[in-house]
Amino acid sequence: MLFGRMMCVAIAAASLFLVNDGPAAARRSGAQSALSQIERGQWLLKEKLGAERKICFTGPNSFIQLGHGPIPCEQFVVAQDQRASTIRYTCAGHGLGRTTITVETPRLVRIDTQGVLDGSPFDQEYEARKVGTCS
Repeated sequence: MLFGRMMCVAIAAASLFLVNDGPAAARRSGAQSALSQIERGQWLLKEKLGAERKICFTGPNSFIQLGHGPIPCEQFVVAQDQRASTIRYTCAGHGLGRTTITVETPRLVRIDTQGVLDGSPFDQEYEARKVGTCS
């Protein structure tokens, strides 16, 4: 009886490990995430309502936390494949957000981000295009 219970616990633990190991397994198999395809450099972000701004893309955080800027936040990848990544993040004392980045090409991405910054909600959509190198 004890052996049967131990076996059930071992099987349940193994199945949890396999379910939670999805992203790690994808990384080991050489699958390329959407965010790793984006070219570094100067990008022009156009909001759905027409406002524009330029940013220097030095890595995924440049696009993930557009609402919160460079403050340190805890991030969690919700979904990821070769075309899109969705990341949830929490910034202690400043709020939280959820960003989906869809890569059309390494020089054209769509960004949908929403959350709460210092008690105020935000919801923004951008089309981002690489326009050159950072200065």
